[in-house]
Amino acid sequence: MSETPKSPRRPLAAVVLAAGKGTRMKSSRHKVLHPIAGRPMIEHLLASLRELSPERTVVVVGDGRDQLEAQLGARATLVVQEPQLGTGHAVLQTQAALEGFEGDVLVLYADVPFVRPQTMRAMIERMHIAGDTADIVVLAFEPEDTLEYGRVISDGGRINWMVEYKDASEKERACRLCNSGLMAVRGEGLFELLAQVVNDNAQGEYYLPDIVNVAIKRGGACAVVTTPDPDEVAGINSRGELAAAEGRWQHARRAQAMAEGATLVAPETVHFAWDTALGRDVTIEPNVVFGPGVNVADGATIHAFCHIEGAEIGEGVSVGPFARLRKGTMLAKGAKVGNFVEVKNAVMGEGAKANHLTYLGDATVGAGANIGAGTITCNYDGYFKHRTVIGERAFIGSNSALIAPVSIGADAIVAAGSAVSRDVAAGELRVVRAEQLVKSGWADRFHDAMKKKKAEKQG
Repeated sequence: MSETPKSPRRPLAAVVLAAGKGTRMKSSRHKVLHPIAGRPMIEHLLASLRELSPERTVVVVGDGRDQLEAQLGARATLVVQEPQLGTGHAVLQTQAALEGFEGDVLVLYADVPFVRPQTMRAMIERMHIAGDTADIVVLAFEPEDTLEYGRVISDGGRINWMVEYKDASEKERACRLCNSGLMAVRGEGLFELLAQVVNDNAQGEYYLPDIVNVAIKRGGACAVVTTPDPDEVAGINSRGELAAAEGRWQHARRAQAMAEGATLVAPETVHFAWDTALGRDVTIEPNVVFGPGVNVADGATIHAFCHIEGAEIGEGVSVGPFARLRKGTMLAKGAKVGNFVEVKNAVMGEGAKANHLTYLGDATVGAGANIGAGTITCNYDGYFKHRTVIGERAFIGSNSALIAPVSIGADAIVAAGSAVSRDVAAGELRVVRAEQLVKSGWADRFHDAMKKKKAEKQG
């Protein structure tokens, strides 16, 4: 099947609308910075947009501008919409930022974060089909419940009219093709069209979709592209909608993980981050939470009730149950971190083990070393963090405290209950604990005296 002929690709600019007040979130955090899978929703959108390599990205902001500036830095040009007089008015504020730009403009919404790159491309490409070009392309969808969405009145892919729900007739409201708000526009005519939009409507606002009607009245051609998945254009305006979006994302990611060769014992209980990477034959037991920055190699097992973030987990590693891996953790092939173990900014060499009840912070553990139960690396002196180095095949006895900075040599043994504050040489045994004091019969005499005292009080 031959492809539909298209014109050569033109430069692309993106306008991302993020000026809404987000009052339904009831939050001091800007609405579009609320995370989904550990990533601000606007970053999900910008990641998809980057696949189209836009020459310019302009974000329209209102309240919370400082938060967006801190998040986006130099990756986008921010322009302010004040007051907020509608979506058409918002795009109009980008005129100076897009001065001199000659190409296509994609208009997106920061609170509609999961528009796929292929959908964006389809909108752009639809404008440039040879022999059937369009000045504007609108992205539409057909939800189960059309609610109060604006309607796209079309015929064979060509738009006849656009209407907001509040201004629609009953016949127009019966149309099931809804406007997502997203569109692609030829940049040459965008601001000329916006200048002709009026606010003679129920809300008294300047609606962006009205440029479609303006273009049609002037004899322009406008087309519609329909996404088959209404969830792709679902907006997020409340905590409930945020949770629903999180749920949809997690459901899709779990399915992907299993399709790619991971075993999820109870998929609905596993929570992934946006960048979690899993190898083949990874097994994940119930109630595991992945924060950002986790890579799990082939054959690793994550037992139940673990929380993992910022960690590199090597081939065949076993983690948990009830383990916490924090940022900077690196577990080499065959290492084992058992129940109630916390690891932070630490490297465990091949085959090293910390089976239970241990804290390893700012540490390097050599291959084959064994860390006994109750061991802690005392890495913080109240002002600075210090590092502990444990050599290959070293054995750290249970309930030991390694007071950093300190090094334990290869094949060394630290006796159980030791508090080690000086380096231990390779092959050395280090015992650091007080001599045991034995007082024969002392406990019997104590109990007798206390029982007598208690009897006298009760009598």
